[in-house]
Amino acid sequence: MIIDAHMHYADDDPQFLALMAEFDLKFMNICITEPINGEWREQADLYCTMSKAHPNRFAWCTTFALPDFVDPSWQDRSIAQLDADFADGAIACKVWKNVGMELRKPDGSFVLPDDPIFDPIYEHVAAKGKTLLTHIAEPIACWQPLTGDNPHLDYYRNNPQWHMYNRPEYPSHGQLMDARDQVVAKHPKLRVVGAHLASFEYDLDILAQRFDKYPNFAVDISARLIDLVIKPSNQVRDFFLRYPDRILFGTDVVMTQRPSTMEPDQKAAAIAKLRQNYETHFAYFNEDKPMRVRNRETTGLKLPQSALDDFYVNMPKAWYPGL
Repeated sequence: MIIDAHMHYADDDPQFLALMAEFDLKFMNICITEPINGEWREQADLYCTMSKAHPNRFAWCTTFALPDFVDPSWQDRSIAQLDADFADGAIACKVWKNVGMELRKPDGSFVLPDDPIFDPIYEHVAAKGKTLLTHIAEPIACWQPLTGDNPHLDYYRNNPQWHMYNRPEYPSHGQLMDARDQVVAKHPKLRVVGAHLASFEYDLDILAQRFDKYPNFAVDISARLIDLVIKPSNQVRDFFLRYPDRILFGTDVVMTQRPSTMEPDQKAAAIAKLRQNYETHFAYFNEDKPMRVRNRETTGLKLPQSALDDFYVNMPKAWYPGL
C-alpha cells in the first residue's frame, strides 16, 4: 500500500476506487476551515462517511472553527468538537494558512499560529495522541515577483489574494515561520507535520535545521514536487536518505467537483490526470531516468526500497497513528 497523506478528495466513485486499487493507494482527506458559517462541517461529514465505508482507502483529518475573539466558549466548543471527530475516526487536526495570513483580531492585527488562544487546542490534540498538520505561510515565491522562473507563477496569477509581494502590511514569511517554530517548541509532546515541506521548499538546509532542533516535527511533500525537481537530484536524494523518518508522501490533489457528478468524458479526463500525477511522482522517487516535470528537466532519485517504504508507508503511519 502507498499512503497519500495529503488529499482533498470528496468522492468514492467506483472508477476512482478502481484506480486507487490499481496503485494500492490510501488517501488521507484533510478538512480546512474558512470563515464561512461553518460550512466545512459538510466536508468533514463526507470525509468521515467515506472513511467508514472504505477504511482501506480513506482516512480523514479534521480541523476547528476559527476564533472570533468575542465568544468566550470558543475553546470549549472547539475541544468538544475535536473529541467528537476523534471518536468518529479523525486521526489528526489541521491548521490552515488563513491563520497567519487572513484571520484578524477585532483590532485589525493578524492572528499568528502561536497566539495563546490556540494553546488549549494544541495541548488537547497532544493529550489525545493525535497529530497537528500545519499549513503555515506559503512557498517563498508568494513574497516574490511573478517572474517566468517562479515555480508557483500560475497559482498566484489565478489566486492573487494569496500573493504577498509588495504587501508589507501582511506578516512576512519569516514571521510566519517563527510563529510555527514557536508552536513546535512550546508543545514538545505534540506531533507536528508541516504540510508542503513546511514552507521551506526553497532551502532543504534550513528545513534540516528544524529537523535537528525539533524531534516532534516532520513534513509532507504535497504540492511541492516542482520545488524538489528544480534542485540538483543528488542534493534531494541525500536529504531523503538523511531524514527518512521525517518525510511523508502526499500530493495535495484537490477534487473541486465530485467525480460521481461528472459527465463521462469529464470523468475520464479527471481519471487520466490523477493517473499521470501518481505516475510522475513514482517515476521521480522510484527511478533514476531523465524525466520532465512541467517544463523542468530532471533525473529521478531512485531511492532505495527501505527509504521508499518509509516515505510511502511507514512514516505516514508513524506520524499519524491510526492511519
